[in-house]
Amino acid sequence: MKVAYLGPKGTFSEEAAFRYFSSNEMEWLMCESIIDVLEAIKEKKVDKGIVPIENSIEGTINITIDGLLRNNLFIDGEVILPVALHLLSVKGAEINQIKEVWSIPPALAQCRDYIQSLRASSRHFSSTAAAAKAVKDEGEKEFGAIASEWSAQAFGLQIIKKNIQDYTENHTRFVIVTNTPETITHSNKAMLVITPFEERPGVLVTILNVFSSLSINLSWIESRPTKKKLGEYRFFVETQKGVDDPDMLRAKTILETYGHDVQILGSYNTTSL
Repeated sequence: MKVAYLGPKGTFSEEAAFRYFSSNEMEWLMCESIIDVLEAIKEKKVDKGIVPIENSIEGTINITIDGLLRNNLFIDGEVILPVALHLLSVKGAEINQIKEVWSIPPALAQCRDYIQSLRASSRHFSSTAAAAKAVKDEGEKEFGAIASEWSAQAFGLQIIKKNIQDYTENHTRFVIVTNTPETITHSNKAMLVITPFEERPGVLVTILNVFSSLSINLSWIESRPTKKKLGEYRFFVETQKGVDDPDMLRAKTILETYGHDVQILGSYNTTSL
């Protein structure tokens, strides 16, 4: 099996991919962007791909959900990865030597209090892994990177201080994506894209009432513009029942009877790493 993931070496995406597919004989395709991963799946350069879709602090990654729909792809798995951010530097460096901290802007923002306590300046990089690699290449004890333990191992850096993020409950949700729609039997989640028949007051309430009346719990709702007309939206809805559940079949039928377009984007189970 060949799987695409978001690089560069040492990213959280690489860690999620390697850990999720650890029991299989894999061939990997490292991509430069989320869009590149999704296009590799669409063009059948790979069998599957793994992309981040949501972070518990930063929220939904819109480029992922838009790309899934645009490329007509299917979700057949979900992975929850705990995100622990550490201060890394070259071997032999100590905390009081760090004068500048490097990382991706969201990681720097999530560790703002700790950076202030160091009285260090900061510098933006394209990813946590890129920052870690730059610290390794620079080889100076005054530079530190905010990145993962996976990055520390990948680039031979030491962890000076663990878990420096301001919020300890930080997780990133990844989805396993394929080009061929599959129905996962006994799945406990599904993702639907619902495009209303028309924009009118209360249309979202009407949609949500369908799920409520059938006792289908929703774990995630996201609105995205249809890109056809200002003020028109479609809704990404994640249910806590799979598409093969009888209640889900009823919900889809009712929504379509109301004239709404319902597209099944995935049916899957959750894996926590």
